[in-house]
Amino acid sequence: MTVLIIEDEELAANTLATMLGLINPALKVLAILGTVESAVNWLQQQRPDLIFMDIHLGDGESFAIFEQVPINSPVIYTTAYDQYTLKAFKKQGIDYLLKPFDEEDVRAALTKLEGLRPKQETLRHPGTRMNPLPAGFRNRFMVKVGRLIKTVPTDEVAYFMADDKYLFLITHDEKKYIIEDTISNLEPQLNGKDFYRINRKFIIHISAIKEMYKLSRNRIRIILSPKPEDVEVVVSEERSESFKDWLNQ
Repeated sequence: MTVLIIEDEELAANTLATMLGLINPALKVLAILGTVESAVNWLQQQRPDLIFMDIHLGDGESFAIFEQVPINSPVIYTTAYDQYTLKAFKKQGIDYLLKPFDEEDVRAALTKLEGLRPKQETLRHPGTRMNPLPAGFRNRFMVKVGRLIKTVPTDEVAYFMADDKYLFLITHDEKKYIIEDTISNLEPQLNGKDFYRINRKFIIHISAIKEMYKLSRNRIRIILSPKPEDVEVVVSEERSESFKDWLNQ
């Protein structure tokens, strides 16, 4: 599988390339580029199977690349800032690695890419080229109720809530299930038009919002239906502007 690294910090780019070689020697880094301009020029001629992309480059934000050249390859974003999450997942993003990340973070991102079906072709056979399939999102979840195993359609989900080491799925009819996933891993698997991650603990469905109240420092308090017990649901300060953009879609 061919990889393009778009990163303006030479040490970070070389470290990432080394990690990829250790994780899977079949991964071939075609180029390391540090500017929007060089990335646009390169992508006009070639198409990698996967892109690792920093957001802040020497001549602007990497999102500008998408305005100048079509990109169909999946993108794993690498950045020191978490306020671009929603925008990243609208721009081919399948994962969002916050710096400093390590080899296990990169390995987990590649594993996620393998598991995103039908959104992406499987990477189960290293070294084979990846043919993108039509975009898709999770439409159901497997949950356990005692010894019973059942599926919950995504359109029945009101929100997801991370609590300690567990991730809970809460339905519109107030049922609560534990799912075996993490909130960061789950986020790109959901349709961003319906779901939004408002902070480190909650991903909410638009229809679960009952009321909203403005707080200090541009934060927003949300009353969800059904209401979680003993938890105040607040859109974090760094996500409030993109949350408003999401509401206005």
